[in-house]
Amino acid sequence: MSTTLKARTEAPVPAAPSTPAATAPRGLLPVVLTATFMTALDTFVVNVAVPSVQADLGAGPAVVQWVMAGFGLALAAGLVTAGRLGDRYGRRRVFALGLALFTLASAGCGLAPTAAALVGARVAQGLAAALMGPQVLAILRTAFSGTAQARAFARYGLTMGVGAVFGQLIGGLLIRADLLGLGWRSCFLINLPIGLAALAAVRRCLPESRAPQRPGLDPVGVLLVTVGLTALVLPLIQGPGLGWPLWTVLCLVAAVAVLAGFAVHQHRSTTSAAATGTTTGTPLVDTRLFRSRAFGTGLLAQLVFWLGQASFFLVLALHLQLGRGLDALGAGLVFTAIGLGYLLTSNATHRVTARLGEPRTITVGGLLMAVGLGLLALAAHTAADSSVWWLAPGLFVDGLGMGLVIAPVTTVALAAVEPQLAGAAAGVVATVQQVGGAVGIALIGLVYYGAGDPTTAFVRSVAVLAVLELVLVGLVRLVPRRS
Repeated sequence: MSTTLKARTEAPVPAAPSTPAATAPRGLLPVVLTATFMTALDTFVVNVAVPSVQADLGAGPAVVQWVMAGFGLALAAGLVTAGRLGDRYGRRRVFALGLALFTLASAGCGLAPTAAALVGARVAQGLAAALMGPQVLAILRTAFSGTAQARAFARYGLTMGVGAVFGQLIGGLLIRADLLGLGWRSCFLINLPIGLAALAAVRRCLPESRAPQRPGLDPVGVLLVTVGLTALVLPLIQGPGLGWPLWTVLCLVAAVAVLAGFAVHQHRSTTSAAATGTTTGTPLVDTRLFRSRAFGTGLLAQLVFWLGQASFFLVLALHLQLGRGLDALGAGLVFTAIGLGYLLTSNATHRVTARLGEPRTITVGGLLMAVGLGLLALAAHTAADSSVWWLAPGLFVDGLGMGLVIAPVTTVALAAVEPQLAGAAAGVVATVQQVGGAVGIALIGLVYYGAGDPTTAFVRSVAVLAVLELVLVGLVRLVPRRS
């Protein structure tokens, strides 16, 4: 990362690199983490709402699948571009726009008169979440340093995990409570007061920052990455349920070709911009990022972790509801076993990383997750006809490990990134999280649905996920330890 682009002649807004925690506005973390929580919650809460949506709106299986898939597809396709928008126009400004649109789209979901309107609102939600996601990571990277930065990322990991782990429980409680007779609609409308309160605090609590050079938008790069990621994620979402028809295979082949073209274009744009010393034609993803071993290895660690994370929540929900016959609320209650372990360690992650460093902390967490998944597979196999709470010890240990991994695995990828590249790096990291989740669900679906009875399917899936955690442990050994 030795080459630095020359600044434009106009005075830029300061990038606010590594502001000490003492000068960071007090409300910064609550505001950005509120957005993170809403995004994580709305990713998972819809699983609980699906039966009610079908009954209320008369939606068929294909439409219901798009209620779930539309959000994830739009989110994954927009993250890299959103990172660049924050670098160029200001991270606070783009974050506020995303938060406002997300709140508005949530109202659209909650008030949707038809299934088609709900799908459109969910896509809008995903695009809005894409605007927010990279800005949160970039703001945390540039507004804090040292121990304060580790603490901030620990809170970020805690928030993501709480939204993911407790999303199903929260949704079940909201539907069971049937507030004002809203039923499933309350799962989305609850975002309105939360989003409006966070939006009101943005200007007061968030300092503005952007890349010093105000880089260009790279329209060719935007087109290539959007088409490539859509062609990649769409068949991964739709393929397992449709039996992998020919169009899904063709999409995956096209995605590889388009994303390869995107990589070549970005490298050429990076080289050209560095040679001319201008921001004209600057790349969407500056390939100087990958000169850092910490960033490249951290990115692979992110991919491996999220390959297992989203797919684990899926197979666990399937096992509890299809294999054990629980309703959504009952399944959500079982998820609290993971949540308890997660809350216990995620609150202390910044102290653990201060002592051990991120790679060793991830190693401990990955090993705990592998042990927890092993206990879970053993309990599911030997106590298939017993109480579902025999699964709790394995879930608790898995939650302990998860709490030690989520924040550090994000930090290792971003910690060594220069402030002017923070937005682009955050967009790449957030994209890898989403793509990893989609790929993991598709792959674990092959294992789960390829087995016989639900218990065997669950045990085999969990065994594969335990191996993934061991791969993560081996991978982080390559990450250089920071002083």
